[in-house]
Amino acid sequence: MTPSLERPPLTPDERTSLVGWLDLQRQILRWKCEGVSEEDAHRAVLPSSPLTTMAGLIAHMRWVEHTWFEVLFLGGDERENPSFDEDREDADWDTKGWTLAELLAAYEAQCARSNEIVAAASLDDVGRHKGYRSGGANLRWMLTHMVEETARHAGHADIVRELLDGAKGYY
Repeated sequence: MTPSLERPPLTPDERTSLVGWLDLQRQILRWKCEGVSEEDAHRAVLPSSPLTTMAGLIAHMRWVEHTWFEVLFLGGDERENPSFDEDREDADWDTKGWTLAELLAAYEAQCARSNEIVAAASLDDVGRHKGYRSGGANLRWMLTHMVEETARHAGHADIVRELLDGAKGYY
């Protein structure tokens, strides 16, 4: 695995730093999917975590992006997001009927939408949705959280990928 990824500049302003690190972690997550077969993308490698697949990680992160930027920050409708489905635990990890390519395209589109939302707001703006964990946090907090959340799952993707086919690498 040979990436062509770069860290954000060493002396950025706060917004450039936060968005830059988030974009890098998003790229790493997508990069870990390169060359994964459809079968492997949906194959569980951890018996105690059957939803932790490459495809599941991408599905989950697509909905995490939607949760934080469209629902919690903008106050959008949570009913279209399976993360809020109280009848199905981990519904946002469900990949049934989705190919890895489709999941990656949906994730890419959601990340682009998130970046549009971030670009149009102040880091001090507070999320409109108040009824969920950390609802009412400012955009700065949400971006910091998203760097952490995305990097955490990119690390999971490192492990899943190595268990799938032995491929490993940082950047």
